[in-house]
Amino acid sequence: MKIKLEYVWLDGYKPEPNLRSKVKITDKPINQLSDVPEWGFDGSSTKQAEGHLSDCYLKPVRLYTDIDFVDTIYVLCEVMDSMGKPHETNDRAKLGQEDFSFWVGFEQEYFIRSAHNQPILGFEKSNMIDPQGKYYCGVGGQIVGRHISEEHLDMCLRYNIGIEGTNAEVALGQWEYQVFAKGKLMASDDLWMSRYFLYKIAEKHGYQIELHPKPMVFGEWNGSGLHTNFSSKKMREEGGEKYFKAIFNAFEVRMEEHIDNYGSDNHLRLTGKFETQSIDKFSWGISDRGASIRVPKSVGETWKGYLEDRRPSSNANPYCILNVICESLTLADRLFESTHMMYDVIDVTKLDEKFGTLSNEELLKEYREE
Repeated sequence: MKIKLEYVWLDGYKPEPNLRSKVKITDKPINQLSDVPEWGFDGSSTKQAEGHLSDCYLKPVRLYTDIDFVDTIYVLCEVMDSMGKPHETNDRAKLGQEDFSFWVGFEQEYFIRSAHNQPILGFEKSNMIDPQGKYYCGVGGQIVGRHISEEHLDMCLRYNIGIEGTNAEVALGQWEYQVFAKGKLMASDDLWMSRYFLYKIAEKHGYQIELHPKPMVFGEWNGSGLHTNFSSKKMREEGGEKYFKAIFNAFEVRMEEHIDNYGSDNHLRLTGKFETQSIDKFSWGISDRGASIRVPKSVGETWKGYLEDRRPSSNANPYCILNVICESLTLADRLFESTHMMYDVIDVTKLDEKFGTLSNEELLKEYREE
């Protein structure tokens, strides 16, 4: 039986990479990742190599197979350089080893364009458009693009993407879906592959997916984000208000590093309006969708669970997002431990064991004997 292996990777374009793909035909059985061979490509055509040394290589890192096993297997790949080392554009490799105790939920918002570089779907027909307000989770004649959302949902389910749901968003022609996984690499991989599926479906229908965070800068229309929900084992099992506040402090101190990794043109979206905080400010709040970090109501009551970073833009690279979040959580751990050590109650009864001092009872006995 002939099998189509569709290799998918990220190119070297800035500020965000594009998805690329090509197909290899094989008649060999593919049961696991190691059955898929590495494959070369022309890196000079993807801004990942010079013409005089253009060979780059695709290292398979995850397989996506239809639950009914149709003849196409999608192969997500990392890019390696001509020496077989992770390419400088390989942000996945920079994220480090998998951590299955780190849980991530991405909320991917996007617009649909009526064609390549054409108006947003719904805006191309007339200027008699209902104002923003009726579209969020709406149904009826004012809603456009549902067939794209539903076809995408079905494809993600068939290929075991960790998709959790989908809904019409606040603006006309805008949709959202959610991806969840236990593991920072798994969550990021699933998001990239879900984007790839979305692009292919839109291409088939003659549409274009728009991930720009603010495609409509005029009028009262929302932008698009990639709200990132995250939870470490310590956040879920130990928690504590002081620990969560250490997280907030670490995120505030590293505010610029976060924004630098949260997508381009995000200043057009993070204005302090339309459920956003200003790009030059940091805030957190319980159930506050206008804050940088939203603390879910249940977490604000127990101080255990997850947080939602609402700053990442819809076009952001999930590998970069989680890399900077994990770095800030490491800093938060250090801050919390330092503060805990500074203010921890010292048990004076154990000082004599450590320093050879007399206990209170021994001092009293000695005093009485004198």
